[in-house]
Amino acid sequence: MPTMSFANLAIALADLEDINQFLGRHIGSNPAQVEEMLQTLGYGSLADLVAATVPETIRLKQPLDLPPARPEPQILHELKQLAQQNQIWRSYLGMGYANSITPGVIQRNILENPGWYTQYTPYQAEIAQGRLEALFNFQTMVCELTAMEIANASLLDEATAAAEAMTMVWQKTSSNTFLVDQACHPQTIAVIQTRAQPLGIKVLVADWQTFRFDIPIFGALLQYPATDGAVHDYRDFITQLHQAHALAIVAADLLSLTLLVPPGEFGADVVVGNSQRFGVPLGYGGPHAAFLATKDQYKRQIPGRIVGMSKDSQGNPALRLALQTREQHIRRDKATSNICTAQVLLAIMASMYGVYHGPRGLKLIALQIHHLAVTLAAGLANLGYQLVYEHYFDTLAVRLSPTDLVAIDAKARSQQINLRRLNPETLTISLDQTTTLADLQTLLGLFGETAPIPSQNLAIPAQLQRQSSFLTQPVFQLYHSETELLRYITRLQAKDISLAHSMIPLGSCTMKLNGTAEMIPITWPEFANLHPFVPQEQAQGYRVLCEQLETWLAEITGFTAVSLQPNAGSQGEYAGLLVIRAYHHHRGETQRHICLIPQSAHGTNPASAVMAGMQVVAIACDQAGNIDLADLKTKAAQHQDQLAAIMITYPSTHGVFEAGIREICDLVHYYGGQVYMDGANMNAQVGLCRPGDFGVDVCHLNLHKTFCIPHGGGGPGVGPIAVARHLATFLPGQDHGIGAVAGAPWGSAGILPISWMYIALMGGRGLQTATAIAILNANYMAQRLAPHYPILYTGANGLVAHECILDLRHLKTTANIEVDDLAKRLMDYGFHAPTVSWPVAGTIMIEPTESESKAELDRFCDAMIAIRQEIAQIEQGKWDKLDNPLKNAPHTAAVLLADQWDHPYTRAQAAYPAGQEGKFWVPVSRIDNAYGDRHLVCTCPPLEAYISA
Repeated sequence: MPTMSFANLAIALADLEDINQFLGRHIGSNPAQVEEMLQTLGYGSLADLVAATVPETIRLKQPLDLPPARPEPQILHELKQLAQQNQIWRSYLGMGYANSITPGVIQRNILENPGWYTQYTPYQAEIAQGRLEALFNFQTMVCELTAMEIANASLLDEATAAAEAMTMVWQKTSSNTFLVDQACHPQTIAVIQTRAQPLGIKVLVADWQTFRFDIPIFGALLQYPATDGAVHDYRDFITQLHQAHALAIVAADLLSLTLLVPPGEFGADVVVGNSQRFGVPLGYGGPHAAFLATKDQYKRQIPGRIVGMSKDSQGNPALRLALQTREQHIRRDKATSNICTAQVLLAIMASMYGVYHGPRGLKLIALQIHHLAVTLAAGLANLGYQLVYEHYFDTLAVRLSPTDLVAIDAKARSQQINLRRLNPETLTISLDQTTTLADLQTLLGLFGETAPIPSQNLAIPAQLQRQSSFLTQPVFQLYHSETELLRYITRLQAKDISLAHSMIPLGSCTMKLNGTAEMIPITWPEFANLHPFVPQEQAQGYRVLCEQLETWLAEITGFTAVSLQPNAGSQGEYAGLLVIRAYHHHRGETQRHICLIPQSAHGTNPASAVMAGMQVVAIACDQAGNIDLADLKTKAAQHQDQLAAIMITYPSTHGVFEAGIREICDLVHYYGGQVYMDGANMNAQVGLCRPGDFGVDVCHLNLHKTFCIPHGGGGPGVGPIAVARHLATFLPGQDHGIGAVAGAPWGSAGILPISWMYIALMGGRGLQTATAIAILNANYMAQRLAPHYPILYTGANGLVAHECILDLRHLKTTANIEVDDLAKRLMDYGFHAPTVSWPVAGTIMIEPTESESKAELDRFCDAMIAIRQEIAQIEQGKWDKLDNPLKNAPHTAAVLLADQWDHPYTRAQAAYPAGQEGKFWVPVSRIDNAYGDRHLVCTCPPLEAYISA
């Protein structure tokens, strides 16, 4: 029998037809369609289906204690009032964050466009050529500005990029000491210290100018320009580094490199930084696209994703993700990083900013900022003030007496101006693209009365002034008018499948509706234009929003406390394991370092465990896809004195609610370990069960999945962690906290309003209904597809959770058809493929989510069934095993319009298997992945290549 709280499901179903309720717009099917699907499955109600799917021992006995759902206009009004509690002062704080002007053509047509923000990670490259080209441009822009040979497709923020660079160079050395210059940004130093500690790396924070190399080091991090604004010549020091067999990492301001000699020209081995000031809003700290660039010789060590050029089956150039065998999903505990997402949407914005302005425009922006800084410096000199440094780009360090500093800072605050107190005798002032001469007049008025006199001088020494050209590729020359850029953006968008076209049925990735009302607030100035290090009283709106969101997420998960700081699911995993590690160490059990991980776990899990200083021990799965309890008992007992944690995914990665979940948790606790739950599949739990109630100690959540932050083509994301009471004190910022895991105190705070809106619009009853519909949709699809493709794993009563795995392995024998053939053929039908060959090779994993209508579910099932009938044609010998619609898929217009057609099927069968209406034309034929790895090209060809061609 359903528990009491599941009566809410019937009540909420009635809300689907209430035009004032958001629930009916979020859930794709109406009550009649829900009833039809339930009848197909043989259940009388949603409550009955849930009772048959979710183990009784873990089901919620009461409704979620959340505010009731309210209509969209009311919630937007409430959030606007909250946003207005933020105070947007003029901030000159710097520290790697700067106000920037987002061109309207980029804001409207990328940031606010579901054709861009609802795309999935470009694993199916043939239907991702648009965003891959934009990322290719990003990599090119970074390489050109830094003068390095290879760059990745972005990282999470500058601080984590610097930490990734540290571990990247550490892998190849016997030393364990890393030098960090004391003039690096403080948040970068903090994240590096957090990341180094569990790996046994000693971080030495010192002045590079006085370091004497009497201590063996494996590398050094230098800030360029420094956090206090100084521009230093690091060439001699880097020569000494190399002589000591150490590598140089330079954290660089990307815009300054239009004027400054790039790090690649003075010996840097790795360059990291942030592209935020390339048209991306501050967002109280994120999301922003960081970068890591290095030499070609380190291409197999570089973390994150790389977009590479390859060719398709017709010999035409085509883009795809390169060198994926080095990534954590394949290398698992041998990976050097757990990063599995880029900040794609933000990297695309930054790349388009570079495309729009071109090399000349970027240099003019940098010169404008620099000349304003020089003008301000001259005005301060006229007033008798002394600068700490003669050479700078956009940041002045002003030496003051402690008394004057306090007085000037107080005067600034009275005029709603934020200056940075570097130390008791130094204020810094960082200018940006939005600074005007009027702002300089106001700033000088804080120090005395003088008029700014515009200056054309440079405060950059001749030997550090950039002489080399950059961004000479045609893409940075052609689109400088809004008309041309608009058309370029639109052309790229047309090459990609997004949720604007069709469902994206990827298992474990929950590609659900990102409601427009949820997205609107992220571009409100009160949320978008706040610097992450303003005093907290200026960010009251964010503070209340974060507190409410933490409270709601704690209630949904059944935990005591939540940290919103981790800015990706991978970082949530890492932070959660660090919390467990800190808990054991606080209790004096420093020997606990074994992490048990089922073989079905997400690919990032083993890499996260290693980064947290743990040793991975694999746990087998049984024939039903569940954790093998016998193997778990054996290994837990074997390692009982060293057992730190187990990492589980629930429902399992195999798409079932494991009935033995409480037993698993109890067993690990018996041997002194903690239970970490990967929250990737939380979309099957919300409102039905809570991990905090059935024995889990810490859980990360993917806000970019379950809680509606869009995937953005592979980022942004937020991966907060929720913890039980005994772990709360170990969260970042708490008494025994683990230290910073992201550069900004609240991580990617700028997109938290999306999840706040979603929960507020749905209410507890709506969230519970959404989860039940997600389970209904998955089981309905499994039921329709089971006669054509075996369902690999099912749980109790033959049901799946919110996703199901179809077994295609036998088709290799019967028809020479592999899983990739089906994935590519789905493109001809206008669909993105489900998750391919994971977690089981030769299978696909489908997750429909609650947002898809029965009509769309049926349309996808019809396509899958039609493809199975095509496979039958091969099995029956009617089509050749090497020349058929699946092997030749996807079919481009160019292939179909060619004069010659000698295939055993018709052009119409190739082009229009699902009919002509709404046809999506794939821009390239099947891509040769191996060729791309053998001939790695990851930046745009130089202008000379086009001229010679």
